[in-house]
Amino acid sequence: MRLLKIQIGRPQQLAALLLLFFLAECLWVVNRQEISEHDYRFARCGREMWERPSPLAGYFTTCGNLGGDGTFAYRVAGFPLTAQRVVLLGVDKLRSPENRLYASGSLNGSTWEARHEIGSVKYLLHLPFIFFAMWLGVGLWWVTRRLFGNEGAFFALGLYCCCPEVVRFSVTPNNDVLAMWGLYGLVYTAMGVAHAMQGPRRKWKPRIALLTVALGLTAAAHLLAAMFGFVAALVLMIYLAERRRSYVMQILVSSAVGALVILFAFYAFRPAPFSYVFTGGAGRFWLSLDGVRRFFGNMGNGPIVAATGVAAVLYVGIRRCRYFGNTVPLVMAALLFPLVTTQVVTTPWLWALPFLFTFLGGVFSDLFETRYRKMFLGLTGAVLLTQAMICLTMLPGIAQ
Repeated sequence: MRLLKIQIGRPQQLAALLLLFFLAECLWVVNRQEISEHDYRFARCGREMWERPSPLAGYFTTCGNLGGDGTFAYRVAGFPLTAQRVVLLGVDKLRSPENRLYASGSLNGSTWEARHEIGSVKYLLHLPFIFFAMWLGVGLWWVTRRLFGNEGAFFALGLYCCCPEVVRFSVTPNNDVLAMWGLYGLVYTAMGVAHAMQGPRRKWKPRIALLTVALGLTAAAHLLAAMFGFVAALVLMIYLAERRRSYVMQILVSSAVGALVILFAFYAFRPAPFSYVFTGGAGRFWLSLDGVRRFFGNMGNGPIVAATGVAAVLYVGIRRCRYFGNTVPLVMAALLFPLVTTQVVTTPWLWALPFLFTFLGGVFSDLFETRYRKMFLGLTGAVLLTQAMICLTMLPGIAQ
């Protein structure tokens, strides 16, 4: 099968099954969740951003100016609810005046308090974040398959879909899952731009535009993730551009300017709340091992931890595992895990997980090409099966 010039064969179908398994996990959790005050805050303030009411004087929304908390998650949470409201009002206007349900032209005369008029709020609120997590899974599959082949891609995607922490953050409104999505795309898009720079200039513009969008959306999710991604992009592009290195700073500066425009748009082009991006302290960070202890000390991640230990030993001990495709995600994960923010509550160690899974897929794919292929295929199969079983047993706890 071919769809939009993309070949859909057996590997793509199996990857789709893994993503459907991930979707089923998330929907099972969401079905057993109750809307919390945290959820309602994201929905209310997100709808305020889209529907532009008159919030408290001097503030962007009733949640404040959100200089330290990215606006991306609020807009993602509020968009489906606002879209349903617009549809309800549009359908009502098609009725005759005497049969209209909303005679005043708004739901119950209020912009965002008519929760009883909007159906399936729980699913509308959570599904966009599940969608972005699945989108990241597609990106993880695409990157690892191009770098390491089908088997390495299956291993990386399987670990991602069966990671309890990924499921936990995918079923609740938050900026971290969006920052994770944006940062991973930003880093590998930058590498794609650097490779394109070796070819004709007509191929540069689409990838530079994609880099600009990735940087802007990452900044809208979390400023620290965008800052980290910008520095990583600079280093990687200088390394890969070779004879075209003189263009790297021009490309990144233009991308940064475009990203600021995108970020400004998230604040509805209002200078006052936008200024809080630079004064809210979201870019302040320090180093700590708390994230490392939380992830690697969690028994629910036991098979992933074991696979990481094996991969680290193999990376150090086997020369064929030490190459650029494996080293980049390893370095990225090693730098992200100890990051902690000092002014806002966030979890930078979550951003490291796609890079960790990319590293694991790369190392084990190298060993699939040795005479120990069957042994390592059996090992990775056992790791995936055990991790899937553990993840399924943890779903009730995630739903609470």
